Amino acid sequence: MSNREVVILSVGGVRFVTQASTLQRFPESRLARMLNNDDQEFKLVNGEFFVDRDGTLFSYIMDFLRTLQVSLPTDFSDYQRLQREAEFYELYPLADLLSQEHLLKPRLEILEVRFSLHKMQAFFRIFGSCSTTVETLAEQITVFTGQQAGQSWNSPFPSQKPLVPLPLERPSHHDLVFQCGTDYSAGNQFVARYISIKPDNRKLINGTNVLGLLLDTLLKDGFRLISTRTVSSEENVECYSFERMKRPAGLNVTVNQAPGSSGIAPAKRSQVQKAK
Repeated sequence: MSNREVVILSVGGVRFVTQASTLQRFPESRLARMLNNDDQEFKLVNGEFFVDRDGTLFSYIMDFLRTLQVSLPTDFSDYQRLQREAEFYELYPLADLLSQEHLLKPRLEILEVRFSLHKMQAFFRIFGSCSTTVETLAEQITVFTGQQAGQSWNSPFPSQKPLVPLPLERPSHHDLVFQCGTDYSAGNQFVARYISIKPDNRKLINGTNVLGLLLDTLLKDGFRLISTRTVSSEENVECYSFERMKRPAGLNVTVNQAPGSSGIAPAKRSQVQKAK
């Protein structure tokens, strides 16, 4: 029986088809011993192993055996039940990871966009509870500057002169600041700042257009707009608040192959990857 390549299990009436090598990933587990008929809890009926346990939760156990990683849906809540199932199958590395429930639960991420308009210039400040998200936005947003002769805020075309990229202001790891529009300088010259937000290739100078593109980018990235308010009517400052559930980095284990052995050594817990 241990040499069978394909194994069929019926767990609580839910049917699973997998490879024997997957079930033997942890040789000391009951699933591995099942293949040798060493566990009476598993009944072999018409070529299928039957066990009276929760079939829905077993799907997560199979995913762990295949990937060696715990990655659960954002709305998952049965951590203790799944841990009990892992203990039943004597998959103790999985039970150990599930005991770190606080690291597996998705976290609420908050992001705030402040927008102010002053004559022909628009100012943006983005604050995020997750520094990784702010860093990603900083890589997507580019400010270009250049001088234009006799052009204004609503000019639809960039200056023919080469535009120079400017670094974004980063007051902290959790926020970034930039501006766009035109500012009158000496002579008949305007200093212009354009904004580009990847993957869009346009260079926009109008603050309202930049705001629309920024909000659209955040919505496509999984954020949800939860409020819009005017922070200061005198200074024309508007605030847009977003939230999303951020999936944590998966917890995983490593399995070492013992030299000269056909079996798989017991798993060791790897370093936990924490989301920032």
